[in-house]
Amino acid sequence: MEDINIEKIKNLIETSNLNLHSTHKTLCIPIINRIYKKMIYGIQFDAIKVYDNLIIDGHHRYISSLLANYALNDNSYPKTSATIKCKWSKVEFTEEDWDTPAKINRLNKKDAEFNNLSIDEIISILK
Repeated sequence: MEDINIEKIKNLIETSNLNLHSTHKTLCIPIINRIYKKMIYGIQFDAIKVYDNLIIDGHHRYISSLLANYALNDNSYPKTSATIKCKWSKVEFTEEDWDTPAKINRLNKKDAEFNNLSIDEIISILK
């Protein structure tokens, strides 16, 4: 399975009519890649949180779902006074991995439990 890169993400942003807007200025490509690979294999995820058409929580899942052509649910969630809309064309995508190995392991265990799979099955999806 091919990894997601900045070119694929920018192409998605430029050619798609994204119905939800970002409230983050920066997102992490390695996180998008891990989620994308899991979505391709049908791993289920929690719904993202939105206020009107603003993503409050779930930016990486949203972009990953569009890249994977994966149906992702969303739930209404309140915004705070700090919530500011950011145009997708202005969002920066970093190659730096924000997750530590311990956090990746914790998320993989959570995904395994949520999907009734072994941790080894989740890890094999990410290879």
